[in-house]
Amino acid sequence: MADAATAVAATEMTVEMIKASQLGMKALGAGLAVGLTGIATGIAEMAIGSAAVGATAENKDVFGLVLLLTVIPETIVIFGLVVSLLLLF
Repeated sequence: MADAATAVAATEMTVEMIKASQLGMKALGAGLAVGLTGIATGIAEMAIGSAAVGATAENKDVFGLVLLLTVIPETIVIFGLVVSLLLLF
């Protein structure tokens, strides 16, 4: 009977444990928001960057447009950062 009582006492969660668990899950979600958007942006930049360099090498007049097109995927990381800050604060 004593073994059952210690097993039940060990499985009780306190308020501090629940708050710590929630904080950890928030941090995990925030990290995933920034990390996955960073990976997605890197993949997008890989394709756009190589095409941009080739287009600029052929025609110098498209540099401004190409620069704009390479900056657009970087806004995804900013959105991920905003989501992570909303999760944490």
